[in-house]
Amino acid sequence: MFTELERNIAAIRLPRWGRVMMAKGPVPWLVVDDDGTPVHPILRYLTNFVASSASPTSVRSYAYALLRWWRWLRAVDVPWDKATSAEVRDLVLWMSQADKLRTTPRTESTVTAGTVNPVTGKKHLGDRYEPRTVRHSNAVIRAFYEYWIDDVQQGPLINPVPLDRRHRGRRPHAHHNPLEPVRPEGRIRYNPKLPKRRPRALPDERWNDVFGGLRSNRDRALLSLGVSCAARASELLGMNGVDLDWGDQLVRVIRKGTGAEQWLPASPESFIWLRLYLADLGGVLDPNTPVWWTLRRRDHGNGLRHHPMSYEALRAVWRRVNALLGTNWTMHDLRHTASLRMARDESLSMQDVQVILGHAHLATTADIYTVEDEAQVIRRVQQHLTERESHARQPPPPLTTGYNTDDWNVLFGREPQ
Repeated sequence: MFTELERNIAAIRLPRWGRVMMAKGPVPWLVVDDDGTPVHPILRYLTNFVASSASPTSVRSYAYALLRWWRWLRAVDVPWDKATSAEVRDLVLWMSQADKLRTTPRTESTVTAGTVNPVTGKKHLGDRYEPRTVRHSNAVIRAFYEYWIDDVQQGPLINPVPLDRRHRGRRPHAHHNPLEPVRPEGRIRYNPKLPKRRPRALPDERWNDVFGGLRSNRDRALLSLGVSCAARASELLGMNGVDLDWGDQLVRVIRKGTGAEQWLPASPESFIWLRLYLADLGGVLDPNTPVWWTLRRRDHGNGLRHHPMSYEALRAVWRRVNALLGTNWTMHDLRHTASLRMARDESLSMQDVQVILGHAHLATTADIYTVEDEAQVIRRVQQHLTERESHARQPPPPLTTGYNTDDWNVLFGREPQ
């Protein structure tokens, strides 16, 4: 009756079955089996996902989550359309203690994996699955089965990812704050709790160290834009020549998620580095070509030529800088840095910061960036402790003996001498 409880979770090893591959056509990423044949239930879901205006990066992340789910079902020998909440629960338990499958072994990062960097205070990525990965896995699996149950109306009979609906008797969203987004009624039952992460800004001296460690005008221009306009890495890399407004010093980006176009102000310094970078390219930038290009020419079958800069190339820039400084900064830290600088500027409102960041809800911006500067809080508390200790070391005032003459005069009605 309770055979699912007898699984030895720690002993399960996921098979290296199937893979995620890039494809040409409407669906940019596919999950295929060992023979290279697309997995039909996943292909059908991803096709519907793409038709719902999903970005290629979202399709890729969903494909990897479903590949992990398929591998898990093969490991526990359960068909995909017969899975229950027990399989999801056991997958969550397995992910909480298992190491991630890696295609290549760690090299220099073996020593630092999972540790906290002493310079930045940030934790290095470890070999275990993070709580956010587990929650993303649950959300993808639930959406996959919702599609087959509600839209296709065939295949599985139940969704194996249950919701934990508490207070069933109350009206949904009865006390909803209108400033916050409306969330689905009920949370996923096996979602781990997330620790609240504080945004980390690069102090000015750390930013100077990073900037001084860059090797090219291209990298200086790209990072200067990131720390001034708070755009995401993918938004900056997607810019074309037509997206630069030299007169008003604006850059146009395509917002992640919504796909909306938005002009953002950038610093004069970043446009100076942009001009120097374009001069290094040795030509006029075509309005319809990408702004960012590789510095070295490579032959991909059509002769030596420069290629548009990819996200992996940007990560290589940060790897070189971090190796030089002994840090683990990322491009997203520049977005936090720019956001916190704007949020702490009294001349800017929180609505101004929300617009620049592209957040759909003001509560999201306020919840993340209306935080006290941790360094200033520490300095104030240290000053408080120092003053208390200094006060404790002062000798008590001397005790006076006898009576005060003025008090006697008042008591007996004498004139003061």
